[in-house]
Amino acid sequence: MTDIPLQVMATLPALQLIEKLQARHGDLLFHQSGGCCDGSSPMCFAQGDFIIGDRDVRLGEIGGAPFYISPSQFQYWKHTQLIIDLVPGRGGMFSLENGEGVRFLVRSRLFSEAEFAQLKDAGKV
Repeated sequence: MTDIPLQVMATLPALQLIEKLQARHGDLLFHQSGGCCDGSSPMCFAQGDFIIGDRDVRLGEIGGAPFYISPSQFQYWKHTQLIIDLVPGRGGMFSLENGEGVRFLVRSRLFSEAEFAQLKDAGKV
């Protein structure tokens, strides 16, 4: 059986910051909600500080932290692999990277037809 493509992954700089934040805050989770302002960036929380919705979709894990996306955003992004990266700037007001001088950013690439078919066969989309 062919490996199912990852729906979310992270760059090395993002993984290094996740490790630093885990050391400081314990277990983490990410949520991508969409919308304006802070909601358009992936938000990083200590587990227990954010309530996942019943319909939120778990895309996978980055750095051991589960990554969720709202159902409406999943419909827009389901054809893409999300790549969580870091860029200079200020993190979201409630996101744990705030004050680090960098913020998490979503980059993406379209899945190939074969990859999307694999995800479909696996019940992931």
